[in-house]
Amino acid sequence: MAEELDERAKEVLKVVVQEFISKGDPVGSSQLTARGDFEVSPATMRAVLADLEELGYLEKPHTSAGRVPTDAGYRFFVDTLVQLRQPLEADRKAIEAGLSHPQAVENRIEMASKMLNQLSHHAAVVLAPRPSQLVVQRVEFVRLRDARVLAVLVGPGGQVQNKLFDVDFVVDPLELVQAANYLNELFKSGVPLEDVRGKILGELESERAQYDQLVAKALKLGVKATDVSSTEQVLIEGASTFLEQPGFAEDVKRMRALFKALDDKHKLLQVLDRVQRARELQIFIGAESDFSSQGEVSVIASPYGRGEQVLGTVGVIGPTRMNYQRVIPLVNFTASALSRALEGE
Repeated sequence: MAEELDERAKEVLKVVVQEFISKGDPVGSSQLTARGDFEVSPATMRAVLADLEELGYLEKPHTSAGRVPTDAGYRFFVDTLVQLRQPLEADRKAIEAGLSHPQAVENRIEMASKMLNQLSHHAAVVLAPRPSQLVVQRVEFVRLRDARVLAVLVGPGGQVQNKLFDVDFVVDPLELVQAANYLNELFKSGVPLEDVRGKILGELESERAQYDQLVAKALKLGVKATDVSSTEQVLIEGASTFLEQPGFAEDVKRMRALFKALDDKHKLLQVLDRVQRARELQIFIGAESDFSSQGEVSVIASPYGRGEQVLGTVGVIGPTRMNYQRVIPLVNFTASALSRALEGE
């Protein structure tokens, strides 16, 4: 429908969206003509607003009110009218400083969500890397009691994945050291855990594993150690910010729907997975996703990773009436800064 809007209609829609985002009140024709930005009569302005309403970009909350943007109106604004710039220098420095200190991947991710929450004043969300995506640099085995073994998988930047398991064969401490040394040769290339596991399973089928008892034990230990959960972890920071948003705190039904969606995380996970597969920033407004339709919110998210490997997603959840011009660059910059921090480990 974009081609149906002339330049005046586009400018009117832009101002209506900006005014509503700024003040939260329906925007009327008299308010627009009083601004002095449009050299048109009140009657012409009413006609333009009526056309935008008929096209589905605006709607009236009730008969006597001015107009507010619809999901389609916000979408047109985001895709066509908003002018995006880099975040403020102070915001960029704060994000980079927060992510630059040497720390485990989990801590960097948590810091990214805290920074986004603080700077955007909306809830921040992060899809953490699956354990199977851990890049393994070395493994260590510790014998506990009886047939119990602890595997410590160490990745870049001190990222650690522990795996406790039982073995159905006899293995002494020296054999555990030798097994770790053998497996560490396989880990030298620094590939994700799921790829390492595939390599170990392939080696287990090799001829050498059939006649070399130590190699067979090492590979069996490797299979056990790399059998980690691939369940995604979703972190949410600052969900209480919705209680401060006009239109949410007063609407109990709307608030319940949103917090229920945040609590089960399934619909949110689907949205974040879509962003990860797209490998670029995505924006979901209102009914555009199963999650964002709960409580009339928007989700702005961007993938982060290490090199060519996408590890997860970082983003912001806020009301559809959010400052897209500010939040979109913040999300994009945070994802890029997090990727740079992980790449530098």
